[in-house]
Amino acid sequence: MTTRAKPVTYDDYLTLPNDGKKYEIIEGELTMSPSPTTDHQEISIRLTNAIFSYVDKHKLGKVYPAPIDVVLSITDIVQPDIVFISSERTDIITKKNIIAAPDLVIEILSESTETLDRVTKKGLYERYGVREYWIVDPSAKIIEQHILENKAFRFIGKFESGQSIDVSTIEGLTVKLKDVFGA
Repeated sequence: MTTRAKPVTYDDYLTLPNDGKKYEIIEGELTMSPSPTTDHQEISIRLTNAIFSYVDKHKLGKVYPAPIDVVLSITDIVQPDIVFISSERTDIITKKNIIAAPDLVIEILSESTETLDRVTKKGLYERYGVREYWIVDPSAKIIEQHILENKAFRFIGKFESGQSIDVSTIEGLTVKLKDVFGA
């Protein structure tokens, strides 16, 4: 007979040290990632600025860069790199966190998070109803776009540095990848 360790919950998460590390709980298991690289951070800033300036100008919702807690359940707490919540759904935003699936989630890959972002978190976001998911690959200078249809992500495509992406969840916004990755 095997026994399973007690799942880690949001209450446990709140007791973790504020030590600069990125902690997440996925299906009751605690994960930790090291600090992101400088390339990761530059891409995050550029992408956040592109989305935030458009969303703010048109009053379409809220954009948050990491670290921000997204509480999908008591045993599923993540810190995506960038999230967007539409104006119609701002009731999921509290002073401490976001308490349901954002409309758009963006994860920027690093060596230590690639499998987590491409497989585990993608499945988690799909299950909880994230409407659009981007996976940003800094080394290949590619963004993969996935749209939720019939409770499953549909792969839209891989977009390279010279291309643009129409953001499905933000009407009228097209992001130029040369602005994200730098010429």
